[in-house]
Amino acid sequence: MRFAPAAAALSLALAATSSVGWADQREPAQRAAVLIAEGEAALAQNDVQGAIDAYEAALAVDPGYTPILLHLAEAARADQLQGKAIRYYREALDRDPRNLAALAGEGEAMVEKGAVEKAKGNLAKLQSMCGQNCAETEQLSASIAAGPPKRVQTAEVVLPEDGATQQN
Repeated sequence: MRFAPAAAALSLALAATSSVGWADQREPAQRAAVLIAEGEAALAQNDVQGAIDAYEAALAVDPGYTPILLHLAEAARADQLQGKAIRYYREALDRDPRNLAALAGEGEAMVEKGAVEKAKGNLAKLQSMCGQNCAETEQLSASIAAGPPKRVQTAEVVLPEDGATQQN
């Protein structure tokens, strides 16, 4: 009987903290929201470095807002930096293991990098979390089906022979 009030208070505290963990994503700080919008506008205009700068500034303003990491990963993928994008997606997944967008984005970046088997692991996780008809599952399935992009090779440079040197 002496522990009943303490047990009730403890159970109430646990219930409150667990419901906060499953609550909807909070809004970013006002300045971070402005910077995110600037980054989206820059990315829409193919100014990848401008987008990355805006997103990094937003992350500095509001480091706890996880969607900024997803924006950074998207910009890194646009800049052909799939390894960096995967790192951002993994950091987002460390914060929220059930983040479907991060899981799908990481899988797509893996496909772009050529790690199709690892991407299939992400697809299996997505299918178990949200099913076959989930938008993220369908998007990753399509990326895996398309396969990694063809690598573009640069033209071979042919140097002139010794006898054909030009004099000034």
